[in-house]
Formats: sequence, structure tokens, C-alpha cells
Amino acid sequence: MLKPVVARYKGHVSRIYFRGDAGFANPEIYDYLEAEGVKYPIRQPANRILQERIGHLLTRPVGRPPNEVRRFYARFSYPAASWKKPRRVVAKVEWHPGELYPRVGFIVTNMARVAESVVAFYNKRGTFEQYIKEGIGAINWTRLSCRSFAANAVRLQLHALAYNLGNFLRTLATPEPIKNWSLTTLKEKLIKIGAKVVSHASYVAFQLAEVATPRNPFADILRLIAELRPPPLASTA
Repeated sequence: MLKPVVARYKGHVSRIYFRGDAGFANPEIYDYLEAEGVKYPIRQPANRILQERIGHLLTRPVGRPPNEVRRFYARFSYPAASWKKPRRVVAKVEWHPGELYPRVGFIVTNMARVAESVVAFYNKRGTFEQYIKEGIGAINWTRLSCRSFAANAVRLQLHALAYNLGNFLRTLATPEPIKNWSLTTLKEKLIKIGAKVVSHASYVAFQLAEVATPRNPFADILRLIAELRPPPLASTA
């Protein structure tokens, strides 16, 4: 799976990076990426040896714990038994308020950046995964039950269109109190609820149960949508 992707982009871009979770922590993948000149940060499962290398960071810092998260980084060379050569490992240790034990993560990389920069680069991969999970949960875009490939392709495009419309609503037309709502919550509280539209001479009223959606956020949404509408074209007659 990895080789066709690298072959597709090689020669068309100046540099290729690969970010992978612990499922890609495989010496064959390391060897292939290094042979192809691909820079990578890949999550490495923890083990006793790695824990011992950062033992000085696993002791709770002295003093009263602050209210913010404390982060510490380390880098070292690690010669795993299944590897042909030692590789660079970056470790991140986080002490969160109210938690007794730290959160520890290890990353294998061939990048020459400082440890904090490697971790920041690796963490960008998580954003896209959340979008995929959100699309599966809110839009159900993996439900492709048609008989033909073309029909499933159209169905997936319709799912993607629905996701983009929902994301448009969330990013441009949601007020501050609900700006962090997921698409699933928006669907259940703003879209999939019964409502009655009553038209009057000077205004249109949406009548719906207030138990489903608070009055103020919904009114703010309608106001923001109205502000986003383009102005009417001037008549040339």
C-alpha cells in the first residue's frame, strides 16, 4: 500500500514526508522510507527499555503542580533488536493537572529537527483522522451498498457534499456558544428536528421545540446566515 503512494508522488514534488501511527512501526517500512529518501515520524509503542531511557522525566516534578500542562521532551538513539541499525527516537512526557501518572509517547524518526518540532509535525496527522471519523459517524459515508462501482462513487460524492455543507454551516454560521459542536450534534439538534415554517408579510418564523435547540443560539445562526447572503443585484431596467 505504501509503495504505490510514494511512487506516485516521487518526481513530482521536491520532498515527501510520511506520518504514521503505531500500526506502521515496522522495520521494513523504516528501511523502505529511508531507501527512498522519505522523511518520517512514526509512533513507536512503549516498552521497558524506552521507559528506562527517559526515567528522569517520569518522576513527578518537585513543588506544587501548576494548573497548566507541563511538557518535557527527550531524544536518543535506540537500537531495537529487530532493526538493522539504531534509529532516532523522540519522547514526549506530559504531566496533566489532577493526574497521578504522566502521559508518555515515543516517535521514531529520521528527521533532524528538534524534538519539540518533530512532535508538533507528527501531531498534525491526528486532525485528518478526526475528520474521517466525523464523516463516518455523522454522514455515514462508508455505507456504499449499491451494486455497481459507479453508483457507489456517486453516493460517496453525495456524502462528501453533505459533509462539506455541514462543515460550512459549522465554520461560518455558528455562534460562539456552539462553535465546537460536532456534525453529529448539529445534525441532531439543528437539522433532524421537527419544525413549522410560518410566513408573514414582513418575516418568516421557525416554530420548533425549544427543548431541542436553545432559542438564542438558533436565532444567532439565522442572523449569521442572513449576513452571509449576497446582496441583491441592482436592476438595470
